[in-house]
Amino acid sequence: MKKAVAKKAAAKEPVAKKAAVKKAPAKKATTAKKAPAGTTDAVAETAALAKEAAAKGTAAVKETAARTTAAVKETAARKTAAVKEAATRKAPAAQEPVAAQEPVAEETAAGPAAVKKAPAKKAPAKKATRAKKAATAKKATPAKKATATKATPVKKTTTGKATTPRKTTAAAAAAAAPPVAPEPTTTAAEPVRAVVDESAPAPAVAADPTPVEATAPPALTAYDRDRLLTGTHHDPHGLLGAHPVEDGIVFRAFRPYARAVAVLAGEVRADLHDEGDGFFSGVLPLREVPAYRLVVTYEDTVQEVEDAYRFLPTLGELDLHLIGEGRHEDLWTVLGAHPMTHEGVRGTRFSVWAPNARGVRVAGTFNFWDGTGHPMRSLGSSGVWELFVPGIGEGELYKFDIARPDGSHTLRADPLARRTEVPPATSSIVTSSQYEWDDAEWLARRAERPAHQAPLSIYEVHLPSWRPGLTYRQLAEQLPAYVKELGFTHVELMPVAEHPFGGSWGYQVTGFYAPTARLGTPDDFRYLVDRLHQAGIGVLMDWVPAHFPRDAWALAEFDGRPLYEHEDPLRAAHPDWGTLEFDFGRREVRNFLVANAVYWCQEFHIDGLRVDAVASMLYLDYSREPGQWTPNEHGGRENLDAVAFLQEMNATVYRRCPGVVTVAEESTAWDGVTRATHHRGPSGFGGLGFGLKWNMGWMHDSLQYMSHEPVHRKYHHHEMTFSMVYAYSENYVLPISHDEVVHGKGSLVSKMPGDWWQQRANHRAYLGFMWSHPGKQLLFMGQEFAQGAEWSEAHGPDWWLLDPAYGAEADHRGVRDLVRDLNGVYRATPALWEQDTEPAGFQWVAGDASEDNVIAFLRYDADRNPLLAVSNFAAVVRPDYRLGVPDDVPAWHEVLNTDEARYGGSDVTNPHPVKPEPHPWHGLPASIRLTLPPLATVWLRPA
Repeated sequence: MKKAVAKKAAAKEPVAKKAAVKKAPAKKATTAKKAPAGTTDAVAETAALAKEAAAKGTAAVKETAARTTAAVKETAARKTAAVKEAATRKAPAAQEPVAAQEPVAEETAAGPAAVKKAPAKKAPAKKATRAKKAATAKKATPAKKATATKATPVKKTTTGKATTPRKTTAAAAAAAAPPVAPEPTTTAAEPVRAVVDESAPAPAVAADPTPVEATAPPALTAYDRDRLLTGTHHDPHGLLGAHPVEDGIVFRAFRPYARAVAVLAGEVRADLHDEGDGFFSGVLPLREVPAYRLVVTYEDTVQEVEDAYRFLPTLGELDLHLIGEGRHEDLWTVLGAHPMTHEGVRGTRFSVWAPNARGVRVAGTFNFWDGTGHPMRSLGSSGVWELFVPGIGEGELYKFDIARPDGSHTLRADPLARRTEVPPATSSIVTSSQYEWDDAEWLARRAERPAHQAPLSIYEVHLPSWRPGLTYRQLAEQLPAYVKELGFTHVELMPVAEHPFGGSWGYQVTGFYAPTARLGTPDDFRYLVDRLHQAGIGVLMDWVPAHFPRDAWALAEFDGRPLYEHEDPLRAAHPDWGTLEFDFGRREVRNFLVANAVYWCQEFHIDGLRVDAVASMLYLDYSREPGQWTPNEHGGRENLDAVAFLQEMNATVYRRCPGVVTVAEESTAWDGVTRATHHRGPSGFGGLGFGLKWNMGWMHDSLQYMSHEPVHRKYHHHEMTFSMVYAYSENYVLPISHDEVVHGKGSLVSKMPGDWWQQRANHRAYLGFMWSHPGKQLLFMGQEFAQGAEWSEAHGPDWWLLDPAYGAEADHRGVRDLVRDLNGVYRATPALWEQDTEPAGFQWVAGDASEDNVIAFLRYDADRNPLLAVSNFAAVVRPDYRLGVPDDVPAWHEVLNTDEARYGGSDVTNPHPVKPEPHPWHGLPASIRLTLPPLATVWLRPA
């Protein structure tokens, strides 16, 4: 079993891209005195002295050299054969993750990929190359010689057992090396690292390094050894890697399943002593830490790799300070997994916030999900753990192996993973964006007018079921064209963040920074947003900061204790959804969410966030009985932490992302949802700072009214007029959302009374009323063509209703044509949107005609240009119906009538301009007489 595991570990060792180097025949000892460019003075001096000692040695040393030459030739021949065989094989694409059960012998820094080998060179050519390097080294200043240059990519894996050159005697190496004094400021906890100039060439590694015997260092203490083996060490870099000691530099590697480990530094190669359990160590007589690589020998393969524990931290003090303060607005750029070049070496930086963990390791496809050899370091008191792993890149799957406070381990997905596996798989994926945007014109225009003063009609979409089976890129070819044809200004996407259960529609999020992988990659989602923008359509998305599910691989008790959730179980558990509520009082949690809001707007060019379930965040007693909640410090029911979070989120988004709008789904009468955060209201609270708020009261009342038979509607007239009592208390959106057409509520048309003709007429009249009422409009998919069945995420809208082969196709197409025309007239008529939030933009004409079931009002734009909207919710025609109008309009022209035949109506219209009469009516100086069609809404503008 150990052999099988060792083979897997060897095959998946992270390696970087490097051309194969054919070894030259053994050279005379006197020719080895020149140090190649990039090698430190100490390494060069040690190599020269070692070779000189070997040249002056006894016959036994000469015999050793002869055997070494033969071994080198044999190794070179084996490598050449392996190269030829590997070159004929095609490796998987770099961006695809490598399955753990399919070991790959060769990988590059960007993930598995086919790599061309450099042709083998003759020995004279190699001499010329080395001479050139030596000449370059002479030109360098002493300071540059002592500084490590850009690291060489690691060698490719070679198959077959390695033949290691024999060592020189320990006595010869010790005699040749001068005494070494340790650096006075160096401690074991703060290892010295070689400084790398990323613009300089890579350090040379000799084709035939001189073997030097390493002396055995003091063994690790049992305590440190056990903590490294159990993954509970907070500072593995303090023990592993290279560190100055009294006798030189100690090198220590932790390579589980390895047979042997050697250090390569310039022309020196030293085999490390096997301490057991995967620990290898040795002391070399060097003055300072050189640029070095490791040669790791497994059962049947040898790999030359970078040492992950020779690198300085990738996060700076400012980043850690901002994380600790909860003010890092670009949090996604420092936490998570990021392919990068660090100290001249390509690899991936992993970092995670887990302050309660005893230790954290990173596990993934690159180490066959065994994180034993990849422990992370704790960065001070920040709670952040970090590790730079050389040689791996995009496409690798990973998770964090967290040692809980009780010593047990849990394997967790990355909270800031920017890409995930397709559910039900749960791994995070290393990724970086290569997308080039083409929506600069859209972004430049979107901030020209505030959302509440602009036309805003929203088509709400559940992407996985809009056209089931389509990917992001396939949706990008259909959705923008469809929405543009219907005239909507925006789409609102139900949560696209990753979620494990499709039946939650995306409202139970586990991957807050990753678009769901069900439909494609993050760049595929960017492409969809880009195409919508190019079509002139804004993109809003549902955002869910209120709660998260309890999945054991996600955020719940992430590091063994409540972290993202509140530590009080009564505050943490959401009573309605079986989820956990975020602890809004913890600054790091607020930072996680605030940065997430900015992330979607900046990284994916989202134009607005509709924030879900705001009411459940604002009230401590939400869905809780007495005794199940604790009052705030003032004895009230308001969640002061949630209030502060929402204010911070809105202020940050509006500051960082010009032109973006935030929308609250808030179902109560909380004061000041869309008021500025620095303006205090009667309740004493500052505003929450949202741009818009869903008008749940209007939605509930108006649908209740429409569900009554026309003959009974006169008793419920107030349900259609009451909304104007509070219409200007907030900036409203009028939502007919997914929540109103599921779970037995029926579709919009099925809520209407009467036969099929009357249902469709009521449906059309209601949409006309909705589009003319103050506020922005939102309509869920399928309702635009009067789908009869309620929505199901399993099959989406009933598109077959629009098939010309279907007998009632004209009925459904007529409703869709009406929606298109509503949007067209709406966008062209500023009176319908310019003063949505200003009382001066509205005037009642007939608000009390309950006996007639008639509602009429005027809408005005900023220049006082009017539009007259009249709805007759009775099932009878009303001829010569008198309505008051201003006396400064010479004639009125009908611009929309929901009863037109082309929409499926009875075609009772007012085809000719209507002139006002000097007859005061409804408190206005003039009046007109109209024929009101049954169950219809009519719009008129000045002719």
